[in-house]
Amino acid sequence: MTSRHYQLSPGTERAALQASTRTLAALKPNQVLIRVAAASLNYRDLLVRQMQSDNRASLTPLSDAAGTVVAVGSAVTQWREGDRVSPGFFADWVDGAFRPHHMASALGGGQTDGVLGEYILANETAVVAVPAHLSLAEAATLPCAGVTAWHALFERGNLQAGETVLVQGTGGVAMLALQLASAYGAKVIVTSSSDEKLARARQMGAWQTINYREHADWDRVALELTDGAGLDHILELGGPDTYTRSLNAIGYGGRIAQIGVLSGFDAAPHITPMQFKNASINGICVGSVAHYTRLNQFISQHQIHPVIDQTFAYEDAGVGYSALATAKHFGKLVISVN
Repeated sequence: MTSRHYQLSPGTERAALQASTRTLAALKPNQVLIRVAAASLNYRDLLVRQMQSDNRASLTPLSDAAGTVVAVGSAVTQWREGDRVSPGFFADWVDGAFRPHHMASALGGGQTDGVLGEYILANETAVVAVPAHLSLAEAATLPCAGVTAWHALFERGNLQAGETVLVQGTGGVAMLALQLASAYGAKVIVTSSSDEKLARARQMGAWQTINYREHADWDRVALELTDGAGLDHILELGGPDTYTRSLNAIGYGGRIAQIGVLSGFDAAPHITPMQFKNASINGICVGSVAHYTRLNQFISQHQIHPVIDQTFAYEDAGVGYSALATAKHFGKLVISVN
């Protein structure tokens, strides 16, 4: 069968996003065929277009999607037609510790096709069930941003009720972290340059907010808000421009989750203070299918709905990319596929 999809073609400053069609490979015994309902955008998708020389020709972009199983291979036992599912970010990282070979299976980058098309094939072990209370568009926001926040806070961060958490900005990872941590009884501080976005964050349960344009020394403000104790957890999303302040604001025994590269890849902070605070830095690169499953269990238990800022028609996928590049969104940007 044929399927519409988008592919990245060589461009000048970045790869061009081109609508196309392709013939799907035959369904293998251990695979499922998924009719994609929605896909969502992440900052990583802008980087993939910019670093086009790292990708194979005609790569299908995007890592995050949700849809419905329309066919199953002869050996599949976990799924059946009609099941609502979502693929994990790393197709080969099912469970256990991360290993180097898992990186090559990241959807929508390098050599592995992503999800921005009508139909995708996936191994039965590489997908998870969509929570019953979520729409497929909401579920499509979770494979990267949701799993990253979950991995940082719960799998590696061992978050406890009553602890303090700081998240930088109001994008997908930050807002899902706010929802997850607040639901667990943690106190969340959100930073942003927009008072309007900060007001929305407070409506969602943020304990405190800091406008970093008004308070460039937001690390000092965070210390004041915690009576000088510092933060138990910081989701470091900014990169070089924010890292030193994160080191200042982390508390004794605290954990910094190294996640983002919004201001570049070359953070080289002076980390000696971490030693004398007995604090730690956890490198977080999304997570496994097992992490995704546990995230969905938590989301179902607490009836959490991810925040979708805008939804774009499939034909307007390029407009969605442009909206992502402006960084004006609050929560997630979604592309409706079917």
